[in-house]
Amino acid sequence: MNLTHIEHLGIAVKSLETAIPYYESVLGLKCYAIEEVAEQKVKTAFFKVGQTKIELLESTDPEGPVGKFIEKKGEGVHHIAFAVNGLQETLDMVADKGLTLIDKAPRKGAEGLNIAFLHPKSTFGVLTELCEDPNK
Repeated sequence: MNLTHIEHLGIAVKSLETAIPYYESVLGLKCYAIEEVAEQKVKTAFFKVGQTKIELLESTDPEGPVGKFIEKKGEGVHHIAFAVNGLQETLDMVADKGLTLIDKAPRKGAEGLNIAFLHPKSTFGVLTELCEDPNK
């Protein structure tokens, strides 16, 4: 696998409006982008810490993945995302190693990235996202 860095940490929150002030006022970070990803039924807010980003995820539908996560587990860390080179090849390789894929092929995510998720049942309980910037 060709991981290049931790792309972001995804944190599920009930409300971006409530959560953003903590990250800005207490932690001193700056929210640089808010975006809705309709396909994933979320609204996202991004912060940068060094090379790594924090992605806050607010569900736009209680039946969406983040809505279900918050209902079951409450607010908190939702996933870790790694940047990779060759996303489809990486998915094929981890499938060959027996991991369960949520996405067998890349799809569009926030910030124009191509993304795919690995099921937490095969990654020691951690929902894992793989990201590739199609412009690099």
